[in-house]
Amino acid sequence: MGMAASLLLAANILGACTKSDEAAERSENANKVNAEGMPIVDDKIQVDGFAAKFFASQDWNDLMLWKEYEKMTNIEVDWSTVQTEALAEKRNLTLTSGDYPEVYFASAFSKTDLIKYGQQGIFLPLNDYIDEYAPNFKKLLDEYPSVKQGVTMADGNIYGFPTIYDPKFEALRAEAPWVKQEWLDKLGMKEPETTEDFYELLKAIKNDDPNGNGQQDEMAWGGGYGIDEFIAYLRGSFGLNKQGSMNITLDFKEGTEDFRFVPTTDEYKELVTYLNKLYSEGLINKDVFTVTPQEFTADSSKGNYGVLNSIDPAELLKLDGYVGMPVLEGPSGERSYNTVSNGLGNLGMFVITDKAENPEAMVRWMDYFYGDEGTKMFFMGFEGTTYEEDADGKFKYLDTITDNPDGLNMDQAISQYLTWPGGYYPGIVKQKFFQGAESKENSRANAEKVKPFRIKDDDILPGLNFTVEENDQVSAIMTDINTYVEESTAAFITGKQDLSKWDDYVKTIEKMGVDQYLEIAQGAYDRMKEN
Repeated sequence: MGMAASLLLAANILGACTKSDEAAERSENANKVNAEGMPIVDDKIQVDGFAAKFFASQDWNDLMLWKEYEKMTNIEVDWSTVQTEALAEKRNLTLTSGDYPEVYFASAFSKTDLIKYGQQGIFLPLNDYIDEYAPNFKKLLDEYPSVKQGVTMADGNIYGFPTIYDPKFEALRAEAPWVKQEWLDKLGMKEPETTEDFYELLKAIKNDDPNGNGQQDEMAWGGGYGIDEFIAYLRGSFGLNKQGSMNITLDFKEGTEDFRFVPTTDEYKELVTYLNKLYSEGLINKDVFTVTPQEFTADSSKGNYGVLNSIDPAELLKLDGYVGMPVLEGPSGERSYNTVSNGLGNLGMFVITDKAENPEAMVRWMDYFYGDEGTKMFFMGFEGTTYEEDADGKFKYLDTITDNPDGLNMDQAISQYLTWPGGYYPGIVKQKFFQGAESKENSRANAEKVKPFRIKDDDILPGLNFTVEENDQVSAIMTDINTYVEESTAAFITGKQDLSKWDDYVKTIEKMGVDQYLEIAQGAYDRMKEN
């Protein structure tokens, strides 16, 4: 990156300084906040909060989770909630109208919003509050420097509490597709070791009648969340994204710390060519670009797929006998699983605004959910009401949750008490307290199979954080480029665009300004290293 550009970026940062760059001022109520233990405040306080919820029937003001937490903390949150589908519109309206709350919970603010409203002084910088009032969260930042880098905006401030997926929870980080072991046995084939082995297996599944019914009704490899799932599994086999998936279109040129644009690399072309071969021979579900997850779940539950992109089919589809796929060696000898994050989810899941009268108390209030007791309460609920603990110290939901007498599924049943279903929440997801499919034995075994080939944590880059000005530039450049890449990738894989046109595709992306994006991204990375 040129010196002039570096100076320009520095000027952008300095020029954007506002009151958010100053050390946090203690509120007039700070001395009323207990440094540790419960309650957080001796005299009850009321706080107005805005939140996204998954189930329309929930009234958060009467929900057991928040009523019990109010008793513990002496903090009553008056909740205004919207369903997740309407979140963006309603959340943004509160800000543009100026009628915004003291805190936003489960509100999924983007990085762009965090830096924008942070520098306007609407979102409070949390750094000093975290140091003094958030021991659980601070411990995580100290333990995982990459997470700390990821939550720190370009101006050096932290404006939001994020979702964190415990980096020790392997099944949430790297899980391969699933293959039907019975069909491998009937075909007399071993688990594939290479991408070529995998191709031969998929052909055999499609053509050699492993279900033994005399019909060619078997499907080879299927998924219900688009082609990105297929690409994700194969990135490491084709030498892509050796710095992880937090910046999915970027990785380093070999032997350097200089970015290249992944979708224009020779390796990406090779991966797309491989998928084109599978798709053209009917080895990937033909409706992969259009099918909804619900439609694919209904189709795959018939048991006609040999390989599935899914959480454990035994949990999701009630189909036993699937085992985790190996990580495959690619045509150049690469064998790695690289679609891995540092465990950091959405950064803006809890923010405190300049209207907060008790910011210190609310930082303590939020911090509880980054420790074990708060995590257990948030995900498991209340002993004797929603869960029980066995003699080995393991937690499990009561039968009234997992086999509800009123016919509710587990999400519906637990949502009578808790808010986590739907996936919108700040806090940390730990295997010990999470009862989803990823915590079950088969998923743990799948993850352990992947682990020896998973890129090392030290190699994973956190997501890049841009200044307000850089965000505007990146958005202007990358909105059209990302759309073009997505459409072109689909066209190459389906054969609607011949791969002989690859060079034209690359030149088009260059004309669209990708080099400028790479320069901005490189500056953000260099700045992160310096900080």
